[in-house]
Amino acid sequence: MATISQIKKSYSDLSVLLPLFSNPISAGFPSPADDHLESQLDLNRYLISQPTATFFMRFEGEPMLESGLQQGDLLIVDRSIEPIDSKIVVAAIDGELVVRRVKQNRRQMWLLSENPNCQTIYITKDTEFQIWGVVTHAIRTLHSTRRLQ
Repeated sequence: MATISQIKKSYSDLSVLLPLFSNPISAGFPSPADDHLESQLDLNRYLISQPTATFFMRFEGEPMLESGLQQGDLLIVDRSIEPIDSKIVVAAIDGELVVRRVKQNRRQMWLLSENPNCQTIYITKDTEFQIWGVVTHAIRTLHSTRRLQ
């Protein structure tokens, strides 16, 4: 199973405004100028809708390979969102944290891996199981070894 490390709580009172440029860029090096500045963006407000119910986790493993999640991604997890069918969740299964996609019908719930080499987890009445929250965003650091401290 995948491992998840570095659980961190979100900071609801921290606001950092960064410039948001109105012109999208496809390639090359931009020449930012004030006349292209659309507004300021606070990533906390953009990425976190419920600060008191949100936490961060570092994703490790390969069970969600086809979903786009990759080793080292920083996951933003919201406990206030209902874990309905097709949502990606963080769950505790028999004491181990996993990231999987929820599938359910009227009679059964299972947690799908999105890697053909990893097994689906079927939830039964005997399974020690709790959903911690729904993954709302994954942040990937490109070409860097900088990690959440």
